[in-house]
Amino acid sequence: MEIYFKNTRLRKQLTDEKAMVAKHGPKRARLLQQRLSEIEASANLDVLSRLPGPRFHPLRKNRRGQLSVDLDHPYRLLFVPEHNPVPELPSGGMDLRAITKVVIIEITDTHE
Repeated sequence: MEIYFKNTRLRKQLTDEKAMVAKHGPKRARLLQQRLSEIEASANLDVLSRLPGPRFHPLRKNRRGQLSVDLDHPYRLLFVPEHNPVPELPSGGMDLRAITKVVIIEITDTHE
């Protein structure tokens, strides 16, 4: 899958190992690298959704349209599909098999 970033600051933070460790610490940096590798290695979001480790899931309410994978509790890596329009199933909801590009938007605790 293709990965893009919301802005250059976030891209640097997540592609430069030193910057990642400085911002997030060694444990979360290791998990971020693993999650980014899992996303990149997946052909589409359906493949990613079937991996047990990342615990991929769509968010709801004010974060509807955003997707996440777990990091160290309570932090999550958030992203959105980079498709316009977002592919949908005839029955509604995102067509995960058709989503092959994502934009990383944030690393946060979504429970705050």
